[in-house]
Amino acid sequence: MAAVPVAPTAVSEKYDAPLVLVFMGVSGSGKSTVAALVAERLGWDFAEGDDLHPDENVAKMAAGIPLDDDDRAPWLDTVSSWIIEHAMAGVPGVITCSALKRKYRDVLREHNVVFVHIRGGAELIGRRMQERSGHFMPTALLESQVATLEPPQADERHIVVDADRAPDEEADDVLDQLGLTPA
Repeated sequence: MAAVPVAPTAVSEKYDAPLVLVFMGVSGSGKSTVAALVAERLGWDFAEGDDLHPDENVAKMAAGIPLDDDDRAPWLDTVSSWIIEHAMAGVPGVITCSALKRKYRDVLREHNVVFVHIRGGAELIGRRMQERSGHFMPTALLESQVATLEPPQADERHIVVDADRAPDEEADDVLDQLGLTPA
């Protein structure tokens, strides 16, 4: 799958607001780790999308019940509000959000948003999920996440980063693909 190219000139000439990078992908792909590294390197605001879930969503996922579109709607609205607030304030940012379906990305899509799809195989991600602690998302929900995922298409502004490397290398890849220089 080819990503929509986002060259440095496209970033500087095409946008009249600072970029907001939305790190997307299935749970356990490493979005939060890589997004935090990128935000730190750039000196940009960072938000963990999981922290924006309503308590009901967290409880449902912790119980092993996949979220449906109705469950996700208020959460996506909150993530969207964060993106819009940053765009209106002229502040670049990095936020995580699974954004598994195109219609979810459509809620988040603003002219200054670039989706960063952290992509990995189910075996790798399953192993990562089993190794992490303190997260509400059980490994049992990985199958439903993989089944729900609609990878970004050619007409969506995005880049793809493979999750099979060290987080520092993946963060370097994001900066390289977007032509961004650390602060």
